[in-house]
Amino acid sequence: MTTAYLGLGSNLGDRLAYLRGGRDALSTHAEIDLVLASGVYETAALGGPPNSPPFLNAVLQVHTTLDAYALLEVCLAAEEAFFRSRPERWAPRTLDIDMLFFADKIITDERLTLPHPEIQARAFVLAPLAEIASELLHPLLQKTVAELAAANAEAVSLAPLHPTW
Repeated sequence: MTTAYLGLGSNLGDRLAYLRGGRDALSTHAEIDLVLASGVYETAALGGPPNSPPFLNAVLQVHTTLDAYALLEVCLAAEEAFFRSRPERWAPRTLDIDMLFFADKIITDERLTLPHPEIQARAFVLAPLAEIASELLHPLLQKTVAELAAANAEAVSLAPLHPTW
């Protein structure tokens, strides 16, 4: 079994229902076991069209027998099942699932970049990730998630809107 961390986000429609749906779609997959779920955090949309609605975000820790590319396909299928469309980069979306870490693998190709290249700059990832995996070591930056979160002022100030969901 491989441990992976997945970031979930939604800023369209019933955001919490979409997050729950994504979590449930992943956790009911035969080759994925949900280990931990962070609380749900609300943050302003980063990038995208002006006046984009705020996001709800959470992070899941899962164990899987899938390889990284197969897990990516499961994540993309879950997004599609919840009506994700991609009209433009950073457009509002019903469900977004990002692979953050896949064990300590480092992958950089046209399909997948691991660890996710923006983790250290994204409070909406760092706060929920630190909640469930503060001692996780970033294999490229050689810093723990707690250290990365402490260096991000916005992440330090975030508290979960929904501690359990």
